[in-house]
Formats: sequence, C-alpha cells, structure tokens
Amino acid sequence: MNNQIRHLLRSLLGNLFPALLMAIGLGLSGFTAAQSDGGAEAKIGGRVLRVGPERELRSLAAASMQARNGDTIEVDAGEYRADVAVWTQEQLTIRAVGGRARMVAAGANAEGKAIWVMRSGSMLVENIDFSGARVRDRNGAGIRFEKGRLTVRNCTFLDNENGILTSNEPSAELVVENSEFGNNGAGDGQSHNLYVGGIAKLTVQASYFHHAKIGHLLKTRAAENHILYNRLTDENGGTASYELEFPAGGIAIVVGNLIQQSARSENSTIISYGAEGYKWPQNRLVLAYNTIINERTAGVKFLYVRPGERQVGAVNNVLAGGNAPAGGTLLQLTEPDVDRNTVRAERSDFVNAAAFDYRPAKNARWLAVPGQYGGGNALWPRREYVHPRGSRALPAGLTIQAGAFHSLD
Repeated sequence: MNNQIRHLLRSLLGNLFPALLMAIGLGLSGFTAAQSDGGAEAKIGGRVLRVGPERELRSLAAASMQARNGDTIEVDAGEYRADVAVWTQEQLTIRAVGGRARMVAAGANAEGKAIWVMRSGSMLVENIDFSGARVRDRNGAGIRFEKGRLTVRNCTFLDNENGILTSNEPSAELVVENSEFGNNGAGDGQSHNLYVGGIAKLTVQASYFHHAKIGHLLKTRAAENHILYNRLTDENGGTASYELEFPAGGIAIVVGNLIQQSARSENSTIISYGAEGYKWPQNRLVLAYNTIINERTAGVKFLYVRPGERQVGAVNNVLAGGNAPAGGTLLQLTEPDVDRNTVRAERSDFVNAAAFDYRPAKNARWLAVPGQYGGGNALWPRREYVHPRGSRALPAGLTIQAGAFHSLD
C-alpha cells in the first residue's frame, strides 16, 4: 500500500474502527469504473473481428474459433439465437456496436454450462444481453466465468437460471459495472441473479438487481467483495430470498446501495454475512451509506451476522419498514463491532416510496455523523446510484446524508 492510500484510509474511519479498515487496506473514495477496470483496458494491439448477419463472421461461435490473444470482437446489433461459445483467449474484448447484441440461448448451451463459457486471461464484455440459459443440472448461466479476470460492462442478464455463475478458482476476479440482472433463477433457491464462488475478488458497481426467482439477488463467496452504488430491489411481486449474501464471510465493503426486500420474500433476512461459517483468513464487513427497505409484513432482520471471528462496522445507514423499534439499531452489536448513526425512517420520509424513489424528502435530513473519521469527510461518498443502471458523481460541497442518496435533482 502506498503512502497516499494509507493516509486516505486513515482519514475515513480512523477513529471509528481503525483496525478493521487498516487490515482491509482499501481507500473507499476509489469507487470508479476506471480504477476497478484497469486490467481490462490495458491490452495493446490485436485485430478487430466483426460479427454480424452480413459479415464474413456471422456468429460468435465462429469468432470464438478464430480469435487470438489481444483481439477485439465487434458484434453488430441484433439477435443471435443459439449462438453459444467458449472463450479462452488472453486480453480479449467483445462488444456490441450500433446498438445491443442479444444472445438468446434458445435451448443451446456451451459445455452443458452457459451461453458463453469464459476462462483465461483478462476479458471485457460490453453492451451485450444474455437470456434464456437453461441446462440439465438447472445451473445454466448467461456467462459461466471460470478463470482469469472478467469485466462485464453495460450488459443485461434476464431470465436465465443464473445470470453469471463463477467457479471457485482462487485467483479469479470479476468486475460488473452498469449492468442489470433480473428474473434469473430456476425457482429452486439454488440459483441466483449473480452467483459468485470462492474467487479472489468481486467488484459490483452502478448495477441493478431485481426479481430473482426464489434465489438471491446477489450471492458471493469471494475473498474480497466491493458492492458499491447499486440498486438491489425485489420490488412488487418479487420472490427473492436474501437480497445480498456473503455466506463465507471474507472482506465485504458495502457502500452506497439501495437494498429493498419485497413483501413476498420467504426469508426474513435482507443481508446475510457468514451464514456458512468464516472461510477466509480475513472476515470483515463494512456497511456504510446504504438505504435498506423492508416491505415484508412479518418479522425481519435487516442484517444477520453469524457469531465468530469477524469484525463488523455499520455507519450512516438508513432503514425503513420491519419491526425494529423507532430509533433502534441496525444490529444490536457489542464491542468491538460498531453500529453508528443508523437512521430509522418512515415511508413518508422518502420522495416517493411507492415508486421506489428512496431519496430523502425535503423535510427529511439525516446528516452523516461528523468528526468520527479522523480526517473529516475527505473519503465520504463521491457517487450515488442513478436508475436504471448507473451512477453519478456528487458535486463538491454537497451536504452528505446518511443512506445512499444525497442530492434531490
């Protein structure tokens, strides 16, 4: 860790839970796509292969056979049915041009796993939609990611058994940016919108998760997780179980998210951490500047944390609904865990809760706790989620609120 990052890290929560964040070794102001995705953009050279109905290469399957390390594959907009492929190249970019490319499984799959199977070096997939993946073991995925580093940007995963399903490769890294995951799941509770195994690192930014079929909106067993400025909402009629689960613990940085449980959820827990035990050498959860909404009428746990060798810090979160007492804490934590400035809100405190607009109304002001971060607000949130999938920078000088939203325009 260089000195600049170390200094910035101390300035965020140095007086709040310093041992936690210093051990994580992260600067929380770095929530930008550019910083998360340097590897996928670093390739030099390579050919451009063009795929489309009027091109020499008419299918992605054909392109996967001809592509070499460092190539860029440009896919004409349109629908590609049963066009399944396995990608093993290094430094590969696949992007749709002139509109969106829609990969529709139509009963086909690669290796009995997915529409696309991706394994090898750094790869970028951009502007592509995946739908309809189904296989015999009911774990069909839009993308099965097995090895290397994959960045998925501005993609959608709709009506698959899993949106993305990863391996347990301990060196693999997955980055998801500005993407949408909806209506995925086989309905058995074992498949999810995004299902990440025991990989090295997961980063999810500015993305929209909704309406999982019985499974979770986002489930990850990765050693290190950055869940930043997203919307995870099961909305009207949704039947997701957990909205966010870290069953194996690990490092989990959850900042600036809107997280909502629907009235039809069968699970009383919204966020779960360590339910299967703590599998990683470092098990630390930071939950900050999130707006967490419960629509379930029965009892609810906004956050479940399994007892054990772990550290938890929750600060400046807003929660509404459920049966916690007014002014109650998010966690009922004891030392050394931290729960600071948890705000209990009512539906009337938001701009339009019925339309899932959970920005604070003009009469609701939940100031983030001042003076408890050593260096002031230098590392307070710099972005906020923008629907349907994106984020925007917060203007300089804006008063930072508790919760995920800080501006009203």
